[in-house]
This record gives sequence, C-alpha cells and structure tokens, in this order.
Amino acid sequence: MNIADKLVAMVLALVAFAAVIGLVLLVVSLLERRGARRVAWFFVGPTVLLLLVGLVYPAGRTVVRSLYDAAGSSFVGLSNYTAVFSSPDQLVVLRNTVLWVLVTPVVATVVGLLYAIWVNGARGEAAAKALIFLPMAISFVGASIIWKFVYEYRFYDPTVANNPAQIGLLNQLLVWVGLPPQQFLLNQPWNNLFLIVVMIWIQAGFAMTILSAAIKAIPAEIVEAARLDGVTATEMFRFVTVPAIRPTLVVVLTTIAIGCLKVFDIVRTMTGGLYGTSVVANEFYTQSFTAGNQGLGAALAVLLFILVIPIIVYNVRQLRRAEAR
Repeated sequence: MNIADKLVAMVLALVAFAAVIGLVLLVVSLLERRGARRVAWFFVGPTVLLLLVGLVYPAGRTVVRSLYDAAGSSFVGLSNYTAVFSSPDQLVVLRNTVLWVLVTPVVATVVGLLYAIWVNGARGEAAAKALIFLPMAISFVGASIIWKFVYEYRFYDPTVANNPAQIGLLNQLLVWVGLPPQQFLLNQPWNNLFLIVVMIWIQAGFAMTILSAAIKAIPAEIVEAARLDGVTATEMFRFVTVPAIRPTLVVVLTTIAIGCLKVFDIVRTMTGGLYGTSVVANEFYTQSFTAGNQGLGAALAVLLFILVIPIIVYNVRQLRRAEAR
C-alpha cells in the first residue's frame, strides 16, 4: 500500500468515525424529545447486551464445562473441583496463589505508604514520585523480561579459574562479593518469592500514588493540632495518618490482592509455571490450551472467579462506609 492509499484509508476512517458520532447524536436528540428515560436506555441497553454476551454467557458456559471431563463429552459432576483440592500438583498451585495474595499486597502497600510519607513535602517530590511510579507504565510482560535478565544465571564452576561472566545483575553482585551465583528462578520454593518481587516492584508505585493523595487530603487542622499536642513522628503515623487514610489503605490492599489472584503474565513469561511456580490463572491456561483438559481448566477459572468475588464485595462495602461518613 502506497502513501496515497494510506491517506485515503485514513480519510475514510475519519469520515466513518464522524458519521457514527453524528448518527449517535442524532438518535439522542430524537430520543430527548420523548423523555430522558429513552436516552438512558439508549446508552444502557448496548452495555447490558455486551455484558450478557461477553460476560454472563461465557461465565455460564464455563460453569457447565467444569462439570464435564477433559474432552467435554461426559458429565463428571464435581470431580474436577475435587481434583483441584486433592491433586498434589494443584495443591502447589493453590499454595502459590495464597502466597501471592498474602505477601504482595502487604509489602507493596507498606513500601508505597512509607515512600509517600518520606517524600511528602520534600524537595523534588514530583521527581521522586515519578521514579517509583515508572514501573506502572511498563507492561507485566516487559517488567518480567527486565527482571528475567536481573535473575539471569550462567553456569558456574568454583574449581575453574575462568568462568563465564554473569550477565544477571544479582548474580554478578554475588560474584563480586565472593559468593557463587544462584539459579533464582529454579530453586524452590524461593523462586516464587523472586517472582513476587516483580509484582511488588510494579504495584508499589500504584500504592504510593493513591496513598500520597490520601495523605495530602488529611485536614491541616488535625495535623497542626497533633503537633501542638507534642506527638512524635511515630505517634503521628500511628494515631493520625493511618486512621485518616484507612479507607484508602483498604482499597489499595484489595485492588492489589485482586491483581495477584489474576496474575498470569509474570509467571508465564519468567518460568512458564514450571519449577513449582504455577498459580491459578496460569494453571487454567495450561490445562485448557496446553494439556487439553477443558474440564479442569474450566473448574480453575470458576474457582478464580469465586475467589475474587468476596474481595470485590468487601471493597464495595468499605467504599460505601467511607462515603457515608
């Protein structure tokens, strides 16, 4: 396609976009004459239809598929769910998922909170915040590739004088201090923690941004009153800052927890779920598209959906309580 053809295609695309927008505005203006309710249904209707087609129907099909065997031909009832909680391999998957959900939100939130307090009001605050927020601009796959190079290992023989140079940052640091390099992504169970570090690195910037905004929203009168009472920095943090931003802390913790339940890209890119690092989302993909076990894959997808629901419900309740105050 030459430049002229590209220009024509671009113009046609712009004209088509303008025509669609014009049609929408025309329909809205006609419906406004018949009442606001018709306008509301004009926008809500397509959304509801898309939810039914893109979410409700696939979810129902997944639940039904989870009750059948690997080929989807024989009804097996709850056998797939039983396998999830009885198979040694699946128990490792559940253990890893629990580890992600327990460790990542807490550590990422603590790091983000301490960093937000540390740089609050300091010189160069914007630059300092941008530095820790930058990983949020990187995709999970991109971040995984970066950290895969950080953990990179090359064969090392302490009895040989000329070992190959380590290109992984961590292993090169170990060599410099006289320690042998390690296979960070292979050695169980610590390899799971090294994968979790990648998620913490990404989510700490998110936590810092949200919590920093919450800290700045604390009324100045409360802070001044606490200082006049002679509270220490630790007491200010414990009795003023944390209670004031508690709803925001809950939102940050639950949001990161939901992300950890659904984590897939990091595990798939760095280890492929091997060496005891698989989690529910990765195992669902592996069983469905690699192992060909559609029933077990569907059961894992349903389990993932069930695990996310309580966190979302708790998050919504906390938001409503915060708005009611």
